[in-house]
Amino acid sequence: MERTKPIIGITTGDLNGIGMEVLIKTFEDERMLNSCIPILYGSSKSLSYHRNVYKKHEFKYNIVSSAEKCKSGTFNVVNCWEEQVDINLGVPDEKHGLYALKALEAVAYDISQGKIDAIITLPVNKKHISLERPMFTGQTEFFSEKFDTKESLMMLVSENIKVALVTNHLPISDIVDHITGDKIMAKLKLMDHSLKRDFNINGPKIAVLALNPHAGDDGLIGTEDDNIVRPVIKDASENENILAFGPYAADGFFGSGNYRNFDGILAMYHDQGLVAFKALSFGEGVNFTAGLPYVRTSPDHGTAYNIAGKFIANHESFQKSVFMALDILKNRNTYDEMHANPIERNALKLREERIDERQERIEE
Repeated sequence: MERTKPIIGITTGDLNGIGMEVLIKTFEDERMLNSCIPILYGSSKSLSYHRNVYKKHEFKYNIVSSAEKCKSGTFNVVNCWEEQVDINLGVPDEKHGLYALKALEAVAYDISQGKIDAIITLPVNKKHISLERPMFTGQTEFFSEKFDTKESLMMLVSENIKVALVTNHLPISDIVDHITGDKIMAKLKLMDHSLKRDFNINGPKIAVLALNPHAGDDGLIGTEDDNIVRPVIKDASENENILAFGPYAADGFFGSGNYRNFDGILAMYHDQGLVAFKALSFGEGVNFTAGLPYVRTSPDHGTAYNIAGKFIANHESFQKSVFMALDILKNRNTYDEMHANPIERNALKLREERIDERQERIEE
């Protein structure tokens, strides 16, 4: 039998943002259904509201009670709540945090049960979700905690640049306390492995950015780069077989175009890496969480309340999130099969047979 199309679980995100718009724009192209079986975790009532607002009545979907009931060749919806939700496009509403969280919880459970193959998350309002789930700082951290992952890696990816972060969503005042040798080494290992397994890059070269301006200027502007960052790079290169280089001062590194010489870039904190990434690739990038046991991608933008409801949102990043999730699933299967011992290879074959059986049930 032909290999099954992957089942992709998509979370609804913030209902007052542009999430449903970019979703509809992506999947109204029925060719997208040739490569995957999409399931929206959210509400058919809310999807219908957005479909009507955007006058996309030809956009059809199939309501299912669970992921096992989804159908190939159509867009599917699993209702995570039944009540009608008031939607006011472009207006932040803290009550919507509950519904975004319900979708996240449901998709995390289903992928852990083997019901779906990958997750794509639409943008959320982190503050609104934190009212329902205290200490919520982002979807990357949510899935890391949910899957009991000791270390994960937030990575922004486009065709020309891949940027990962040592620290994610932290106040600037807290960053230095989290820049440790062990932390940097763990992130370097994750990035090296992900570039090989998820992106099929052999012998990836990774640039490490300095924490301080001018890489500390020999200790004149901070000692962390000489005392913490540089020794980790040396250790990774000599003892971990990781092609790591740096630390590079971020401004000169990006300004000179040196980033083009590397397969991946490890930044110390959020804005250091992502300001440059979004200046170079905004609207074309994908947010990928490396280090999780499952594939999770997301568009590189937020809720964009300022343009919600105007039908001018660019759906390219979301569309690329779908394609990247599918590519990573394929790359992982190939990598794992190539590197598996005979026992593991048999286990992978058994898993594929079970997926094929699942596909047969869906198509019946």
